[in-house]
Amino acid sequence: MAPDGHLEALAKVVLNNLENQHDWTEAQMHTPANLPRPMIYGLPPKRLYVHPDEQIAIIKAEKNRSERIPQTPEFEWVLPTHLAEKWSPAQFAAVFDAIDAIPPGGSSEDDSDSAGPEDVDAQWKLWRGSKRGKRLLLATVQDDSTVSYYFMFDGLVKPRQN
Repeated sequence: MAPDGHLEALAKVVLNNLENQHDWTEAQMHTPANLPRPMIYGLPPKRLYVHPDEQIAIIKAEKNRSERIPQTPEFEWVLPTHLAEKWSPAQFAAVFDAIDAIPPGGSSEDDSDSAGPEDVDAQWKLWRGSKRGKRLLLATVQDDSTVSYYFMFDGLVKPRQN
């Protein structure tokens, strides 16, 4: 099913914002087979989200290694919406059902050297690659073309520690 013209135009506004205001690379529009609207995926210039348990494991591993663990950026999904749209939990569930945890172009390089139970120092890898939960950036466009971004997760997620 082809997306409506206004939904495609909305996605182009968000795509332009990501590339030109937020320095995303490899950003592309993508319409999952069972969704009537385009989504976007791409690579932000820096890592946008660290799971709270991963954050704790990284701190422990860095202390044991006496060096920093690099936080390389990960491909992210983006769902363009307009401020006037009304979304239900069922609609968001349909979006999560239509996507994989890793967008196309994203790699699961961390799977090849994933941590086993005996490798306590590498427990931080348990939240990367295909092991990460489904998430997306909700891009809400206002009438003046301002775009606000919010992370959304499939299911419950432990709150971050500050």
